[in-house]
Amino acid sequence: MSASKAGFAVERRFVATHLGRIHLAMAGAGFPVLLLHQTPRSWDEYRDVLPLLGRDFRAIAMDTLGFGDSDRPADAPSIELWAQGALAALDALEVPRAAIVGHHTGAAIAVEIAASAPQRVSALVLSACPFVDAARRARHEAMRVIDDVAARSDGAHLTELWARRQPFYPAGDTDLLHRFMIDALRAGEMAAEGHRVVNRYRMEDRLGLIKCPTLVIAPTDDPHAHPAAPKVAGAIGGSVLRELSGGMVPLPDQMPEVFSELVRDFVTVSAERS
Repeated sequence: MSASKAGFAVERRFVATHLGRIHLAMAGAGFPVLLLHQTPRSWDEYRDVLPLLGRDFRAIAMDTLGFGDSDRPADAPSIELWAQGALAALDALEVPRAAIVGHHTGAAIAVEIAASAPQRVSALVLSACPFVDAARRARHEAMRVIDDVAARSDGAHLTELWARRQPFYPAGDTDLLHRFMIDALRAGEMAAEGHRVVNRYRMEDRLGLIKCPTLVIAPTDDPHAHPAAPKVAGAIGGSVLRELSGGMVPLPDQMPEVFSELVRDFVTVSAERS
């Protein structure tokens, strides 16, 4: 058990599933809100969000299978497999229904959860969600993904990884980059492969299946996700699109208070309307 700076307790534990052990961090009580991180991060992306959402909800941040402290399953990684892992974690916690929040890769996983198990999802928050269709798959097939660096004996790959990520982080914020580097090194080859998994996903077949209330968050200073946000929102009937000025790639841990407020307000209003 650890305590946040705000004094709200964060509990960390493992749950056993048919896909392997999954590591979770949780705070608060009430209606469950599941938080899914980007590649190659871990629950730590929501370290400062958990105690804030925990004031009103049972906030649950999980390590996606193959990242953080969660096991790497024997099957090849896919968005569908990672969605099954998230649902298995909810089963282990005896949570039949939850609001699902995902950022970048986590948003793609959240899309699949809402499309494949609509009865399990009360509301959906897609933060910096990619729009993966045939055009993107073709465009990215031969491209080098951002975290693809070859290990070198002198450690120069660490500097390269830092430099490749730095333009997408707030200027001078070494703490956020340190947290990224820790997760990326722990992920190993999955740090790059996780991006390829997203680029293989047939998202265009799934977005139209989403029927729950959906909020699409578009960080204005995220050059990867911001242009895709209108396409994502337009493919989901009745969704709400919100731009977040100054938001960058590490949005949840860059702006935890603003991010938490957006999630809290949307999940609360969605619950009142249901």
